Amino acid sequence: MTMISGGSVSESPTIVSLIASATEIVCALGLRRNLIGVSHECDYPEEIKGLPTLSRPQLDPQRTGHEIDRRVRELVRDGLSVYEVDVEALQRLAPELIVTQDHCEVCAVSLKDLEAATRSVMLKDTAICSLHPSSLEQVCRDFQRVASAAGVATRGDELVRTFRRRLDALRQQTDTIRPQPRVACLEWLQPPMLAAGWVAELVEIAGGQPIVVDEQRSFSTVTWEQVVELDPDVVVVMPCGYPIEHTLVDLEDSTLQVNLRRLRATSTGHLYIADGNAYFNRPGPRLADSAEILAALIHRDRFSELRSHHAQAFTGWA
Repeated sequence: MTMISGGSVSESPTIVSLIASATEIVCALGLRRNLIGVSHECDYPEEIKGLPTLSRPQLDPQRTGHEIDRRVRELVRDGLSVYEVDVEALQRLAPELIVTQDHCEVCAVSLKDLEAATRSVMLKDTAICSLHPSSLEQVCRDFQRVASAAGVATRGDELVRTFRRRLDALRQQTDTIRPQPRVACLEWLQPPMLAAGWVAELVEIAGGQPIVVDEQRSFSTVTWEQVVELDPDVVVVMPCGYPIEHTLVDLEDSTLQVNLRRLRATSTGHLYIADGNAYFNRPGPRLADSAEILAALIHRDRFSELRSHHAQAFTGWA
């Protein structure tokens, strides 16, 4: 087993991706044919469907947000893993490169679990490329890290340039817009969690002022009282790992409805449900789409074309 920090392996390694954002990076680098296995959460692009799945959750993802949060906290408290690696499938596929993450133990298979799995099946020649993004700059470095590990470093550089061009083009359109609304992005509802990190940066690029409560711009668990006191102009609900349909089911909870209706943004028609699973929660190439979606929501009278283009990615709620 070899850890990758920026070097390269063979020109065309066989690849297993155990996190959805990495799968999108691999495909954006033109390496779909090298991909031989993915995680249970990988669902984009369309061409990956049918690939072997090498992970499974230790909880029911269809449960309510409150139940999922409670179960995850129990697992973490007891030192247990949130996800399980299919060791037999990993041994059968014997990939030359595995891409995973060590950013969040509740987002995907953890690095320590993957290392244990590769040791158990003696995959000594398998390289592991682990990602740890918390900002847009680090997301770009991860593009280059995956590209370098796969032996296509120049493609990584081009992917970064394309990604940055899209963000810069949007920034040029929003820089002079005044006023810039105060925006709260909720990445969980039970309990409420304020998104920060790259999400806060995307809000700024989209022409808004991100509401964060941590000086280091970390994702933070708050109370509904705090959210009400913060009084955001715009609220974007983007639960981690949730498509819009799942969020709407959670919003049938009467207590959640009461809390959301306490917000001024709800009464003014500026509360939105976004597809957190496909966009905001995945630190991959589609974060450029996420910035455009935010611009369409924050400045809905100015970006009608973006609202139309990304209409499937959000819905209103009242």
